[in-house]
Amino acid sequence: MTQQPHQPHDKFAKEFLEELLAPLGEVKINREVTDVTRFVDVLFLPYPQAQAENLGLLGRIALLNTTLLEPFRNQPSRTEVRNCFMKLFTVIADSQRKAKREETTISEDDLARLWIISPSASASLLADLEVKLDLEKWMTGVYFFQKCFRGAILVINELPVTEETLWFRLLGRGTVQQQAVSELVALPPENLLRRNVLEMVYRWRISVMTQTDLTEDDQELIMNLTEAYQEARAQAVQEGQRQVVENLLRFRFGSVDEELSRVVDSLLQLTPEEFTPLCLQLSREELLTRFVSHG
Repeated sequence: MTQQPHQPHDKFAKEFLEELLAPLGEVKINREVTDVTRFVDVLFLPYPQAQAENLGLLGRIALLNTTLLEPFRNQPSRTEVRNCFMKLFTVIADSQRKAKREETTISEDDLARLWIISPSASASLLADLEVKLDLEKWMTGVYFFQKCFRGAILVINELPVTEETLWFRLLGRGTVQQQAVSELVALPPENLLRRNVLEMVYRWRISVMTQTDLTEDDQELIMNLTEAYQEARAQAVQEGQRQVVENLLRFRFGSVDEELSRVVDSLLQLTPEEFTPLCLQLSREELLTRFVSHG
């Protein structure tokens, strides 16, 4: 089976999960597995002692052990679910062969796990898969396969609307995804995950808009991410203007120390036409008096 070309949601989901998980371990996108050639969407191997307090449910899942993440834009078919299991079984078999060559053993709990990520799931699909909730340990929307199959399907529109589920709800559809985007934008600007994800959305949006064969699903995804894209673009403009102001101040005064940094924040409230002559004409003392003492 040949590898399929990247579709917008496929590309977005993989880049999004890679962005979030990279600090915690090794992320392999489109990882080829042996047997008949197949590609795992995201294969994640956590670093020892990695911690993921800010990733909520995603962090909890990722740090259990080797993880296969298979995100879908629409509910997967039975065949697609079976194909996901085939990838899982191949990864498990590979790890067991490696352990045998190295004369070691792998416990059942250390074997890889499969997490199918779906925006929704019909009652008939869940019944056919014979999945079960585990509300004592996990939240609603996380349906587990029988134990030996080492996996679960995450039904995004059934997850509770909490900070813990934000990163999965960003991969949802319709109002679920739109609300998650608004929650992302509302995070504090100093939040590093917010910043990184917005930058990733910005790059992804630019690359996708060059495509001419977008489907309705692709267009919906672009529309749902518009708020994040606009916020990222505004952030990029703000950062560009900050660089201009700091360069002007360095040109005048040689460096930007802690005091002048506070001047920068005030100057950024002005337009470039307003802050440029002030940076070039006012003395250091005049800038501090105008924008710090009386800011």
